[in-house]
Amino acid sequence: MSNIKSAFAHGKAFISFVTCGDPDLDTTAALARTMAEAGADLIELGIPFSDPTAEGPVIQAANERALRGGVTADRIFEMVRQLRREVSVPLVFMTYANVVYGYGAERFISTCAEIGVDGLILPDVPFEEKEEFAPLCRKYGVELISLIAPTSAGRVEQIARAAEGFVYCVSSLGVTGVRSEITTDIGAMVRLVREANPDIPCAVGFGISTPEQAAEMAAVSDGAIVGSAIVRLVGQYGREAVPYVREYVKRMKDALGEDAPE
Repeated sequence: MSNIKSAFAHGKAFISFVTCGDPDLDTTAALARTMAEAGADLIELGIPFSDPTAEGPVIQAANERALRGGVTADRIFEMVRQLRREVSVPLVFMTYANVVYGYGAERFISTCAEIGVDGLILPDVPFEEKEEFAPLCRKYGVELISLIAPTSAGRVEQIARAAEGFVYCVSSLGVTGVRSEITTDIGAMVRLVREANPDIPCAVGFGISTPEQAAEMAAVSDGAIVGSAIVRLVGQYGREAVPYVREYVKRMKDALGEDAPE
């Protein structure tokens, strides 16, 4: 079993996201440690980009703050290298194709493997173009996570059959951000994935912010992904955000029916 799939081995998975370098990398590392302690089964680490097309205003603002603070891929890699001494849950980078291209794709992906990053999510790379990165990911054992969206009808089975790690089910059209209501038929999307590839877990993201939403989405999938609600807490509390994020992650994990560690 891959390290990423192990996140789904003990019930519904809670996947948390944080933007690296917002407000600084020391805080990012502290947030990752506390999220793992509070019950996060997998952590997505966002590498900031100047034009994050899939992100709503909350995560866009976090990207801008991190870039103004001088965060770089090399500094993030070093932070993760140190973090891996304490955090054993799967770690996945979420970023954009230009970040990988700019660093050098092979250099970027081989460094991911070296520092203990288990997977890569590139929301601006369509399934049809994933082969630009997939061979390098396979070479170094970094799983390239596929996304499906309400607009993926007709391609869900094809995407699911080729999926690695888990399938990221995008709950809503548009960009990331907190939503009061999620109206997409997630259950139907997940059923298509499971019919095509029974072995691949499905987790739902984009818009989940409350324990009730997380429980609702996890009831029809294998887990819930939360980004904007956590990033908003970091934006609000800055370097003092750690206890607030810890409490939030614990409440969200508890809502999925699994007790987080004390």
